[in-house]
Amino acid sequence: MTPRQRVLTALEHKEPDRVPIDFGGHRSSGIAAIAYARLRKFLGLPDRPIRVYDPIQQLAVIDEDILDLFHVDTIELGRAFAQEPEYWVDWVLPDGTPCQMPSWAVPERRDNEWVLRGPRGRILGRMPDGALYFEQCYWPFAEKDNPDMAAEALKDTIWCGIPSPPGPIVEGPGGLERLQKGARSLRQKTDRAILYLFGGNLLECGQFLYRNDNFYMLLAGDRSRAERVLDRLTEAHLANLERVLPVLDGLIDIIVFGDDLGMQTGPQISPKMYRELFKPRHAAMWKRAEELADVKVMLHCCGGVRELLDDLIDAGLDAINPVQISCKGMDPEGLKRDFGRRITFWGGGCDTHQTLAFGTPAQIKEHVRQLIQILAPGGGFVFQQVHNILADVPPENIVAMFEAAYEFGAYESLKNAQSKVVSRSA
Repeated sequence: MTPRQRVLTALEHKEPDRVPIDFGGHRSSGIAAIAYARLRKFLGLPDRPIRVYDPIQQLAVIDEDILDLFHVDTIELGRAFAQEPEYWVDWVLPDGTPCQMPSWAVPERRDNEWVLRGPRGRILGRMPDGALYFEQCYWPFAEKDNPDMAAEALKDTIWCGIPSPPGPIVEGPGGLERLQKGARSLRQKTDRAILYLFGGNLLECGQFLYRNDNFYMLLAGDRSRAERVLDRLTEAHLANLERVLPVLDGLIDIIVFGDDLGMQTGPQISPKMYRELFKPRHAAMWKRAEELADVKVMLHCCGGVRELLDDLIDAGLDAINPVQISCKGMDPEGLKRDFGRRITFWGGGCDTHQTLAFGTPAQIKEHVRQLIQILAPGGGFVFQQVHNILADVPPENIVAMFEAAYEFGAYESLKNAQSKVVSRSA
């Protein structure tokens, strides 16, 4: 199978030749630039500029040689843009490694920290000395809100005001034509499944605007005002879908929405609140996306969200990521048993909370083998570690994880292993 066929087969809940592998296909399946520089050195690969495509999380652009080496089946649409040197500016990572940042998001030094400014000049993010990524430091509605201006105010939040490639390249007059041209070029160059990072966040956009504590209080204490905010956000997201997806139809395979609904201990909001406030709006966006283009809908949604999965599936979700198996309720056996026929688990292939960071290569390989045997049967599984690979993960652990994903991901091997288990049981 081609990589694209492999991914799409898994999304149809059929078994491809092997489990598809995602690495860097979106902003939560990547690798910190510090770890990426160490990985390239460990593998003895040629020196190349370390480019930071996500300035906030400090994630690296993953080069083609790594994608090939690890048998990666995915690629993010942003890789079609900002290839030329003019879009990159030299900088230095917190550990002293030289790198390049997007020209529109160059950090600025101030006292004992780095800051990122938004398009209107406001400081939106801070990275104090000793930190490894930027944190939001300005919330437009923290003191005084204007629900009808919610979509416009998002420009003054770090997650919406500091873009990754393609960034400003596809803004302004002619932007849609440039977007389509870049997407068509990428489609012609690769047979990997192409992911388009749309966003469409609702709970998170409220948190970006108000700050988490304020938005929780708005949801709980002023339902009508909260609904006004969510309506304005949904309207803006739908308008963006109407504008962008028609020019990308046939050029992308998966559209990635985002909304972190969970915590380590379970959902951030009750299932009742999700059904009343968020589910109808998610359903409207996800349905419209599939009407506008031939795409599968994936939601990046961190945390323990088992209690919400039935409603997310009912709202039209095809795949969920990152399947945070260390959270309450996210036991992989139970998830596969109860939801595996109805949703694709895009992630959950290796625990990053403890195992990938602190395990030995042998422990990691066995861990990955066990998770693949649980999540892969019947399709509906794309291998990805749980969220991004952080800066302190040893390169030998990263290599062990991807070697295991490829070695144990062949469906013929999986069937042989299951047959042996059945024989021993008999």
